[in-house]
Amino acid sequence: MRNRLLNAYQRLLLSRPWLSLGVIALLIVLFAVRIPELRLEASADTLVLEGDKALEFYREIGKRFGSQSFLVITYRPLHEDLMSDAVLGRIAALRAELQQLENVRAVTSILDVPLLYSPPISFTDIGEPMHTLRDAGVDRELARREFLESPIYRELILGDDGQETALQVTLKPDLEWDALLERREILRSKRGQGFFSAEEKRELERVESEFATRSVIVQDQQRRYIEQVRGILERYRADASIFLGGVPMIAVDMIAFAQNDLERFGGAILGIMLLVLALIFRRAVWVLIPLTACASTCLLMLGLIAWNQWPLTVVSSNFVPLLLILSLAITIHLINYYREQFEVRPDAPHEELVLDTVRFMITPIVYTSATTGVAFASFVVSGIKPVIDFGWMMTIGIAVSMLVAFTLVPVLLLLAGKPAAKPAGSSHDPFALVMARMVVHHGNAVLLVSLLLLIVGLVGLSRLQVENRFIDYFDQSTEIYRGMELIDRELGGTIPLSIVLDIDVPSALPELPPAADEFSDDFDDEPATDSGDEFADDFDDAEASAGANPVDPWFTVYGLQRVKEVHDYLESLPEVGKVLSLGTVYDVANDLLGGGVDDIQLAIAYRSLPEDMRKLLLDPFLSRATSQAMISLRIKETSAGLRRDELLKRIRSHLVDKLGFAPDKVHMTGMLVLYNNVLQSLFRSQILTIGVTFLVILMMFLVLFRSVYLSLLALAPNLLAAGVVLGTMGLTGVPLDVMTITIAAIVVGIGVDDCIHYVFRFRHEFAIDHDYVAATYRSHGSIGKAMYYTSVTIVAGFSILALSNFRPSIYFGVLTAFAMVVAMLGGLLLLPRLILLFKPLGPDQAREAPVDAAVIAGD
Repeated sequence: MRNRLLNAYQRLLLSRPWLSLGVIALLIVLFAVRIPELRLEASADTLVLEGDKALEFYREIGKRFGSQSFLVITYRPLHEDLMSDAVLGRIAALRAELQQLENVRAVTSILDVPLLYSPPISFTDIGEPMHTLRDAGVDRELARREFLESPIYRELILGDDGQETALQVTLKPDLEWDALLERREILRSKRGQGFFSAEEKRELERVESEFATRSVIVQDQQRRYIEQVRGILERYRADASIFLGGVPMIAVDMIAFAQNDLERFGGAILGIMLLVLALIFRRAVWVLIPLTACASTCLLMLGLIAWNQWPLTVVSSNFVPLLLILSLAITIHLINYYREQFEVRPDAPHEELVLDTVRFMITPIVYTSATTGVAFASFVVSGIKPVIDFGWMMTIGIAVSMLVAFTLVPVLLLLAGKPAAKPAGSSHDPFALVMARMVVHHGNAVLLVSLLLLIVGLVGLSRLQVENRFIDYFDQSTEIYRGMELIDRELGGTIPLSIVLDIDVPSALPELPPAADEFSDDFDDEPATDSGDEFADDFDDAEASAGANPVDPWFTVYGLQRVKEVHDYLESLPEVGKVLSLGTVYDVANDLLGGGVDDIQLAIAYRSLPEDMRKLLLDPFLSRATSQAMISLRIKETSAGLRRDELLKRIRSHLVDKLGFAPDKVHMTGMLVLYNNVLQSLFRSQILTIGVTFLVILMMFLVLFRSVYLSLLALAPNLLAAGVVLGTMGLTGVPLDVMTITIAAIVVGIGVDDCIHYVFRFRHEFAIDHDYVAATYRSHGSIGKAMYYTSVTIVAGFSILALSNFRPSIYFGVLTAFAMVVAMLGGLLLLPRLILLFKPLGPDQAREAPVDAAVIAGD
């Protein structure tokens, strides 16, 4: 059967190489023309867990309390006082320019917020319009003190020294995108419940396609708007230190950083790899063939991704370099074996050498591709859309690289013709000889070092953290880092978190005195702020529906005191920055009403509040329709002790165990919660699947090697490599997140590749004379060189990413290089030493004469 397939392969592909090359080139072109349709995506929708109940709650709260996208601009005058006429004039001009942008809904600055303490208003003033810094006669120093000390504005709108302020730029929502998202979620929910008709299935496919298209448009608009904002800010930098922040900017900049690294380092990586290949092989043809194969694989896969409408995210931005690694490894193994055959049989027909190369290498390459595919396929069960897509991309990409290797590479070998002379540098390789000698003569040292590495790896694994700080993605010299750090330090934190409390107070409401009837206007009950705002949640102005009750139970002394207990506890946490809630209202009410506020006063004040104060003090924190109170806080991204999961558990435990809230009355939401769920799910899925992955790999080893003993020995270096790399991450403090989780699959994939190639070749060499030592030298001198060449080439190329100012690129480059080295050493040292120790292939019939370099050359 196999011979018939090889005969057909020779007849259809190898007998007419030019025709075969033309067909392959046409196929590549057909896929490559779709590449311009590739889309890059970095929205929050790509970093959430599909089917997460917390996500449903987050969107529900977003509808109830309002949800808006915004940018934050910090402004510090360089030469004048912040409250001077000139500086306030420039802030007003900046605000006006920003307000004119098409996508801007509102701009809020220190010029716009109502003043409650400058001077303090009395109870009788509550229904009157509020003063702002724009009004004539306002005491600016008193206003500065209010911004620094008042419960509402402290750490919100002014820095500690009174010279740093912030502007919030609220962006208009894209109503079409919102409608498509809502419809998509409704249909997905129906599908999950099993009530899904064929018509709804077609509608979901249509909606998902339209949503993907609209997302590209919205993201491009967002990128252009941020460019416009930066253009405006640039004109004001001569007089002020200005930084831009906010989730939309982070999303845009993360994609920009990833693209910039590909542009800056992509060519350098390729150039270094080509240089290393040239130094190793010393012939242009051995450089051009791998280059052509790698480029063809990438073009085919990028075209396929575009055709399938898969978005490239920050998670999958390293897809092309990874595919380059795998494609290069396969191609080098093919070239190395062809060179071996030519060296042994220089007079054999060229086509026969190529066919023999394919015949011998197809089995190990098919199995290495399958096992590597299993490692990346484990991402498919993560539940995280970009990680799932990345898993499918890599799994399919591995299959494509294998197909290219067995179609394009043999054709190129035929068209290149036989080498005119014995391949340079093909006889002996010093590194292979050194590795072989270490295995044979220093085997116990190899085992001892491996044991020590295992212990170190286990210690490191115990310290591996499932955590992520977005600020750590960027170098300290970048604007995004300095801006996030400044907001954290001066303006109350960056990561939004909301705590929603269900009604937990007495239901009896205070009776209003007759005098209060004049304030009986119905007020809206739907707050208008983002449950996850990181700046000035209290300045939004979305409308809401009217409620029936004159006073909400939360807006009583008991209700406000309960919220204040939670508020004060949150403020005491070192990871927490600014906290806003009805507890803030309670403090303000006591200040304005002279202390000792009672339910009647609160009820009157509740009905008397003018629109601007209601939007400031009540709407962001109270939903009368559901009797829910919301506490909005921001977490300091720069907090050294920040552990998201531990912090959320600590907060919930305190509210339930110490403050007496029922567990079902406390809900936490916001991007902090959603992203923590992503990290925890990713960790759990990888812990669960890594065992299954190794089990599947073991089964493949059993099919390939037909020996339980040999299969277990081949698995050992892979387990050690995975433990060492992940353990090193734990010891060095590199967290496991959606970016670094790919390293586990890389080290497993590459490690399995090396072990399969080595064992497959060792069995072949052992069958010659049943001499374990001789087979070790010959295996190192043949397949060992290919493993070494591949590792050196990739390590040299990817190490340059250490020069990036985008941390995920640094981690990817350095950890990939480290994984390659560990996998290579495991395959060239530990694996052969275990084979020599346990002799799984049968009795040793070693010659008496010592075996050394001559055996490597096949003498």
